[in-house]
Amino acid sequence: MIAAARHITLYACGREGLQLRGFCMRLFHMGLEVAMVGDVTTPAIGAGDLFIDCAGPGFVSTSEPLMNIARSAGARVLFITARPDAPLARLADFTLLVPAQTMADDQSSGASRVLPMGSAMEGALFILFEVMIYKLKERLGVTAEAMRSRHTNME
Repeated sequence: MIAAARHITLYACGREGLQLRGFCMRLFHMGLEVAMVGDVTTPAIGAGDLFIDCAGPGFVSTSEPLMNIARSAGARVLFITARPDAPLARLADFTLLVPAQTMADDQSSGASRVLPMGSAMEGALFILFEVMIYKLKERLGVTAEAMRSRHTNME
């Protein structure tokens, strides 16, 4: 879905949003047209585009209207979650399940006492996104040198 998209718009809240921002940056380094919801330069979404929404617990109130907007505009929707029964999955063209603890289940009897709240999900997202970039580099024929050439020189 990512490789075929004309433009990719991404959205997540909190620390999952931080992981998604890192993924967005790497997609940009690969030369793809990407933006995060809320950035002032985010273009309108439409046919041929992809909206990626991540909500580990399965529902975030701000995700639902954004997914509906993307679908109404003709974009495809990729939903990333830790919940196989996620209510938002019905709005997605594809749901990617990341089986990790989130804040939705951090109080259960089997919850990790080492990683607080949704840290397991956030760590899993980092690894997932790095593997996805590796696979996309191969699929799209993007070199490390090409990615480096797109890195900012304003630091």
